[in-house]
Amino acid sequence: MSKTKITVNPNGFLKVEGDFEIVDNQGNAYGLQGRTTLGLCRCGHSNNKPFCDGSHRGNFEHEATSFDLPPKKV
Repeated sequence: MSKTKITVNPNGFLKVEGDFEIVDNQGNAYGLQGRTTLGLCRCGHSNNKPFCDGSHRGNFEHEATSFDLPPKKV
């Protein structure tokens, strides 16, 4: 199984690559038709949610810059 990689694109979608499954809140899997790379909407404008359809262009601004989370609470 290959490692899953998620890239947060500036002003855009979450790019998911690798071996993954996407399910709804009931646990039903989306039919990804063998895709190993796709974009997930993070702007809320897509007509194909949870997948990106490019509707974010000109309608969403977020500079994606990595940072460290605080320590996990125990």
